[in-house]
Amino acid sequence: MAKGPKTVYICGECGYESGKWMGRCPNCNSWNTMVEAEPAPALARRISASSRALPLSQVEAEGARRISTGMAELDRVLGGGVVAGSTVLLGGDPGIGKSTLLMQTAAHLAQRGTVLYVTGEESAAQLKLRAERLGVTGEMLILAETDLAVIEAEVSRTHPAFLMIDSIQTMTSQEIASAPGSVTQVREATTLFTHIAKGLSCAVFIVGHVTKEGALAGPRVLEHMVDTVLYFEGDRHDAFRLLRAVKNRFGSTDEIGVFEMRDTGMAEITDPSCIFLSGTQAPGCAVTCAMEGTRPMLVEIQALISPSAFNNPRRMAAGMDGNRLILLLAVLEKKAFLSLSNQDVYANVVGGIRLEERASDLAAAMCIASALLEVALPGGTACIGEIALTGEVRSVSRLDKRISECVRLGYTNLIVPKGGKLPRLDGVAYFPVATLADAVRLLTKSGK
Repeated sequence: MAKGPKTVYICGECGYESGKWMGRCPNCNSWNTMVEAEPAPALARRISASSRALPLSQVEAEGARRISTGMAELDRVLGGGVVAGSTVLLGGDPGIGKSTLLMQTAAHLAQRGTVLYVTGEESAAQLKLRAERLGVTGEMLILAETDLAVIEAEVSRTHPAFLMIDSIQTMTSQEIASAPGSVTQVREATTLFTHIAKGLSCAVFIVGHVTKEGALAGPRVLEHMVDTVLYFEGDRHDAFRLLRAVKNRFGSTDEIGVFEMRDTGMAEITDPSCIFLSGTQAPGCAVTCAMEGTRPMLVEIQALISPSAFNNPRRMAAGMDGNRLILLLAVLEKKAFLSLSNQDVYANVVGGIRLEERASDLAAAMCIASALLEVALPGGTACIGEIALTGEVRSVSRLDKRISECVRLGYTNLIVPKGGKLPRLDGVAYFPVATLADAVRLLTKSGK
């Protein structure tokens, strides 16, 4: 009697396959990630008889030809534009604007080549209504289909220069007896679209859903197979969105794009420094200049101090690392002689941006000291510097570019690390500090 197909178990993190279920994946050591699935059919071998290994010196390579998407913020995150033959994965929370951005990008790219927009979540009529609402006039091909065989046949017929897939979790192969969105289906669909991108030099954009933890739904191997992974960040109830690259084979992952969700679609914010400043001059507020890739942005940090009613005071941070906040509080107590052991400390970065670099340490410490002493920093003051465990204020990279951005927006009183090379600018007052205690003394003098 012929036996039916065996059931395999696939790790949702790394794609490891096993004939039996295991609590921990032996490949990536993740717990409870093995998912039951039908084995995928063997892929057809697409290796021609003329395929031969060549020495590196004989390999012909052309420079990555970049094509502008028509949106400067998206081009910035991609590294200067989309590369022909690349695969871009766009993830984000539901309702954050992934499909809106994809539709606007498709409209701009339709002026540079044939665009095939494949949707598995909406009908062609729904896409038409969205295009009218966004004012999209570009001619593009619309295909409302989820069957991979039909999509592959249509791609072979139209030979598009750009392929949009919305979304990868809805694509299915009839040869695989698994539900849409399963590990096997997602991996098979991504394999097909990656093959299309490399074989036809077609730029492919793929929309992916995210889990409640904020990671892309499906196996992590999905991220390994594509060339670029972009994440939309921000609150769906807030107008501003941040587009960040977490993987980019053709550019940097340090750049971010800033957008504003409007009735007419995603609007680019070319000067994001203005939107992250509240302009409030009150105790507990400090401004710093953060570098996101090559872009300097002024960001405001706010702190609230209140007496703790518990033996263990609370430390909460939004927009910055909580462990870094605890470290700064320890340095403030030990080196700047501020009593914070009986105070609840809450820190927040205005605008929803997340600060990762150490150049914002001085501003975070100063806003905490300002809130504790109830003394506001003078108007037009910005703080730039990294704080060491010894209490030393250390210099940071690209200090001159940060200072120029502060001056451009009217911040002319700059508290900076002592000993750094400072540009000579008219109307700028520098306050060099060697230690965090020196910076706190400046704050107390300004309050008198």
